[in-house]
Amino acid sequence: MDHPIKRDHSRFRKIVKGKIRENLRKYVSSGQSIIPKGNDSFKVPMPSIDIPRFKFGDKSQGGTGQGQGGEGDPVEGKPDPNGEPGQGDAGEGEGNKELEVDMKIDELASILGEELELPNIEPKGKKQIQSTVDKYTSIGIVGPDSLKHLKRTYKEALKRQISMGSYDPNSPAVIPIRRDFRYRSSDTKIEMENAAVVIYMMDVSGSMGDEQKEIVRTESFWINLWLKHQYKDIDIRYIIHDATAKEVDETTFFRTRESGGTLISSAYNLCKQIIHEDYNSNDWNIYPFHFSDGDNWSADDTKYCLRLLDEEIIPVSNMFCYGQVESRYGSGQFYKDLVAKYTATNEKLVLSKIKNKDAILDSIKDFLGKGK
Repeated sequence: MDHPIKRDHSRFRKIVKGKIRENLRKYVSSGQSIIPKGNDSFKVPMPSIDIPRFKFGDKSQGGTGQGQGGEGDPVEGKPDPNGEPGQGDAGEGEGNKELEVDMKIDELASILGEELELPNIEPKGKKQIQSTVDKYTSIGIVGPDSLKHLKRTYKEALKRQISMGSYDPNSPAVIPIRRDFRYRSSDTKIEMENAAVVIYMMDVSGSMGDEQKEIVRTESFWINLWLKHQYKDIDIRYIIHDATAKEVDETTFFRTRESGGTLISSAYNLCKQIIHEDYNSNDWNIYPFHFSDGDNWSADDTKYCLRLLDEEIIPVSNMFCYGQVESRYGSGQFYKDLVAKYTATNEKLVLSKIKNKDAILDSIKDFLGKGK
């Protein structure tokens, strides 16, 4: 039988997951900070969970402390020695009570998957990555106190006392000694996982403001969360572009803002180069994502982009995802060009319009809802 504390902890985790699922759209649309802690875990802020407690009944029913006088009458007693009333107005409404809970990547990803009804991805690549997995499936005679197996420890102590004739059924005290202690022990296994790479491209030209980049940051966080749940040890590459493109680290990707024009083909050329040099499509599951406000330098460059997609990028990718972030300065023309060419003919190209932060979850479902 489970220990009552374990049952309470399990019940609390279910309540927490329910609260996070209820507020998932709020987490995403408000950009609420979910902080990575390392080891595939995150710190998630959430409203405090009220603990059940007794409530007092209606004062009109009488009881201790009830006497003469009405609501609002002054309380008779010793006056304030300063003779001055208190300063300031009374507060209104509840205080901002929040707590933080630790969640594993699989727990957060399962909440996202359930809410958006996302199918599991069927990998296409043959590349296998070795990963070590520790599973506590055996019992050892040494280990830390945190892994002590109480049931097996007391069983060993009971066996020893019976064999030595010191066990008294009328006074069944079982007292373990050092040699009785047993501990959970892990077996390290090598598992083979499919390999995947995600290549993020973002337009950082002058028409992409801070709000647009925040949308991209939030959406890519949740996309990464789901893909890491589906694949182990995936590679993530970042490309920024205006009229030229360059590969950067994650921090630079989300903080850079340029003021030049836009040449989308510069990003697609660099994406093609990264795939060609580092990721054989026969071995890797490849996921390019491009976020832009839809402006491009010229119609000729758009034609070149479509050729790059046709001949170089889409054929080697699981899917190519284009997210158009609405901007007051962007024309949105590139989305229209992609719709005109691909919508009815290529299932590997996925398009999504992201009007504002409230549309992020729907966009994630657009991208990941096919299970590719």
